[in-house]
Amino acid sequence: MRSAEFDKEHVLRQAMTAFMQYGYSKASMQKLTQATGLHPGSIYCAFKNKQGLLLASVEQYQKDKNDQFESLVAEHNDVKSALSAFLKNITHPCANNEATKFCLLTRTLSEVDGQDKEVSKVLANNLNAFENSLANVLDKAIDNGEISSTPDAKSRAQFLVMGIYGIRTYSSTSDNQATLSRLCSQLLDNVLN
Repeated sequence: MRSAEFDKEHVLRQAMTAFMQYGYSKASMQKLTQATGLHPGSIYCAFKNKQGLLLASVEQYQKDKNDQFESLVAEHNDVKSALSAFLKNITHPCANNEATKFCLLTRTLSEVDGQDKEVSKVLANNLNAFENSLANVLDKAIDNGEISSTPDAKSRAQFLVMGIYGIRTYSSTSDNQATLSRLCSQLLDNVLN
C-alpha cells in the first residue's frame, strides 16, 4: 500500500482546530476531511482511525504549545513579563471567539474522561507536563530572587494552571477582552506574590 503524502504538521493543526471547535465526538470524519483536505482513506492510512488522528493532533498541539512557551520565556528577561505574554496569547483567541480559545487537552479530556482510557491517559500526561514546565520556570524565578520561595513553584504552577482553565471556561460566557485581561492580571498577581 502506498503511503500518503502530505504536510503532516499542517494536517494535524487543521485537525486540532476541528477537534477544538466541534469536540471529539462531534468532529465527524466528514468534518475532519474538510478541515484537513485529506480523503478518508488517507486519514485511515496515516492515522489508522479518528482516535489515532486525535492522538497525533494532541502530540502536535503539545509540541506547538511547548515551543511557544519556551520562546516566550527566552524572549523575556523576567518570569512576570513572560507569563503575562503567555496569558495574553491565551486570552486573544478567547476574546475573539476563535475555535482555538479552547484548550484541545482540557476540552477533549472533559469529553472522553472515563470513556476512553488511552486518550484520557495521554491527555492527563500532557496536562501534567504543562504544569511541570510552568513549575520549572517558577523555580528559576525563585532561584533568581524574582519571587519568594513560599509558596513553592509546584503550588504556584498548580494555581496558575487552574486559573488558565478557569479563564478559558469563563470566556465561553464572557468574551470581553478587558475583563479577560483583568482576570489574567489578577491571576498572575496571585501566582507571583
